[in-house]
Amino acid sequence: MDILIESTNGFEEDIATLSKNDRKIAIQKINDYADLFPTQKANVSHELHQLPLPTGLNGYESSLYTLNIAQNLRVILTVDEDPIFGKVIFTLFQVIKDDEFDKAHKDTAASLYQELIHQDREMVEVL
Repeated sequence: MDILIESTNGFEEDIATLSKNDRKIAIQKINDYADLFPTQKANVSHELHQLPLPTGLNGYESSLYTLNIAQNLRVILTVDEDPIFGKVIFTLFQVIKDDEFDKAHKDTAASLYQELIHQDREMVEVL
């Protein structure tokens, strides 16, 4: 199974602000996790924590996760398994400190699920 790691501009901006040591730790942890995922998925999946969806997305399951990098550092990412092409795609959205987590989660979820949020709202006829 092939592993593809993609990063967003937000992730790149975030990681650039980290100390050299924290940056090294973050990159190593992400790479280690990605290397183990195809062969030891059950063992390493406990390190991922699925994040809840915004309210109003009936029937949809979140693909947003957080991966703890260090004591006070997390990565917000998606993990998409594509069995047809034999790939696992990790998309890195943000690397944040714990005190920034709630806002980062809300912002990332809103940007990812914006279309679904608007799609689930009922149209109201104006008379």
